[in-house]
Amino acid sequence: MRPAGGWVLALAMVALALPASAAAAPQASLNDVEDEVMCPICGTLLELADSPQARREKVYVAKLIAAGKTKDEIKDALVTQYGRAVLALPKGSGFDLSAYLVPVLALALAIGALAFSVRRWRRDGDRSPPPGAAPPEGEDAERLEADLSRYEP
Repeated sequence: MRPAGGWVLALAMVALALPASAAAAPQASLNDVEDEVMCPICGTLLELADSPQARREKVYVAKLIAAGKTKDEIKDALVTQYGRAVLALPKGSGFDLSAYLVPVLALALAIGALAFSVRRWRRDGDRSPPPGAAPPEGEDAERLEADLSRYEP
């Protein structure tokens, strides 16, 4: 009886391992891949391109999907077939890293400039004559009186 128990345990482990590996690599679809790769001729996203080369690339992706390839495997195959320029997302090193860093830095600078400006506006808006300051004299006093008299009932 012991050998049968060992086989049952082994089969149970295999059965539990299969769904885990299937969940780790989901089946890719054409829509999943089309928005992350480019037509090498047009330079536009594959989902938007309609050139003969783009149609051939879509057929190639569909064949890879039918073969059960994952999204990453399909992208690797496209890079092998057409070169690194086929990927829509820039790589995260070298000059291509600036595609990710420049917008973040620009946003940080804009937030800093806005905070500095708001602080300055608030400080300038709080400037009022100190208590006990002399009232306006001369022409300014006359203009102030004229303006105030227009608003008094």
